[in-house]
Amino acid sequence: MHENRFQVDDRLAAGAQFIAGELRPGTSGTSHTVVDPATGRPVHTYELAGAEDVDAAVAAARSAHPGWSGATPGERSDKLHALAAVLGERAEEFAQAESLQCGKPLKLSREFDVPGTVDNAAFFAGAARHLQGASAGEYSGDHTSYVRREPIGVVGSIASWNYPLQMAAWKILPAVAAGNTIVLKPSELTPFTSLLFAEAATAAGLPDGVVNIVSGAGVGAGEHLVAHEDVAMTSSTGSTAVGRRVAEIATAGVKRLHLELGGKAPFVVFDDADLDAAVHGAVAGALINSGQDCTAATRAYVQWPLYDAFVAGVADLMATVQVGDPFDPATDIGPLISHAHRDRVAGFVERARSYARVVAGGAAPGGELAAGAYYRPTLIADAPQGSEVVQAEVFGPVLVVLPFDSDDEGLRLANDTPYGLAASAWTRDVFRAGRATREIQAGCVWVNDHIAILSEMPHGGYKASGFGKDMSSYSFDEYTRIKHVMYDNTAVARKDWHRTVFGRR
Repeated sequence: MHENRFQVDDRLAAGAQFIAGELRPGTSGTSHTVVDPATGRPVHTYELAGAEDVDAAVAAARSAHPGWSGATPGERSDKLHALAAVLGERAEEFAQAESLQCGKPLKLSREFDVPGTVDNAAFFAGAARHLQGASAGEYSGDHTSYVRREPIGVVGSIASWNYPLQMAAWKILPAVAAGNTIVLKPSELTPFTSLLFAEAATAAGLPDGVVNIVSGAGVGAGEHLVAHEDVAMTSSTGSTAVGRRVAEIATAGVKRLHLELGGKAPFVVFDDADLDAAVHGAVAGALINSGQDCTAATRAYVQWPLYDAFVAGVADLMATVQVGDPFDPATDIGPLISHAHRDRVAGFVERARSYARVVAGGAAPGGELAAGAYYRPTLIADAPQGSEVVQAEVFGPVLVVLPFDSDDEGLRLANDTPYGLAASAWTRDVFRAGRATREIQAGCVWVNDHIAILSEMPHGGYKASGFGKDMSSYSFDEYTRIKHVMYDNTAVARKDWHRTVFGRR
């Protein structure tokens, strides 16, 4: 097994809270140990954030807000360009830290998580200069109107553990590009790269207090942050159950709310699809990050003429996927985030044996991997549409395949879950593809691909998958307030409409 290349104890010796430009210890009186999911060994113990830490972070963000919101778009842009450069210079450290805390293969951290985050920073550096409202115009005839986009204030964000670096970027970058300041609470399981991100922001010249990190538990630090009277907006990524709790707290305080929640992405394969492409796309889309991805391909609906060949092809390809040490270059997928989560995933599969066919996988590996939270790539076939493994978010390396007859049936089944985050359609027919993109109820629909994301394009869901967008210029709709400004152009003291209130024409 790998050695700890990221020296956590040295880098975070001052504490795992980043407030007003510096690392400091938490004050909750409760410690938490981050465990390497690949080995089961502890890698760092830190003091969790408590209410006092959240209060200090919010106060720092509130103090920094007037200066940061008053900076010109060009000034904010320059700082974010500098941040992109610092992230690029420190790319290897970020990759090592991300793989250590999450268990994801180093090649995924190096080639996906870190470059994507650097690109996000570069995108929002440019987007900071493009926060225009509508053009001015005389819409009433007697007045000139225009629209201003203004920052909201202090944003309190909650991020998930599956992509902690990218989630930190998706929360922080649009918020600060729009002129807000932010307090981010990463998962207590995976705080390392969020803290490194905040340090990089300070190194890039962002003023102290613009970016703050509180590493604490959801009950306690997270709920206190969402409820804080000086927090004007909450953005949260996590499970739908957590999202409901965040919404309860935030709406009680009449706060702006953005939720990116769970998913159960359908993967619809029509009978004219390129079978080889669909098989490879399904395995990659289902197993990325060990399946711990809210947009992962989880439900493959395959039209009957291709069904048996698709099941066989996916099973054969899954058998070639190398499960192992995240720091081994030969590894394709690493462990799940924890042993508890591995056992949860295994529970779904074991229960499915009573009503479906486990074609491949369905077990934790033994041998030298037995100490880690590993689970083999798993393929389940012939499960009923209403069954648990089809309807619930498993969040592991598990793909369920179901057949369908007509196009109508395939699209109906694709929409038949509470979720609507992402989906894909596989076909050579442009009309089938067009129909699928119109009728599938999801915030993103890929055609002949799955998982691909871009900084320039929005990410966010429908239905129980939440609302609002991360990434792209559309994310500014979450992090700005719209103000209508209207000027009278007549210089007439007594307006004609005044007669509706007093006097006569």
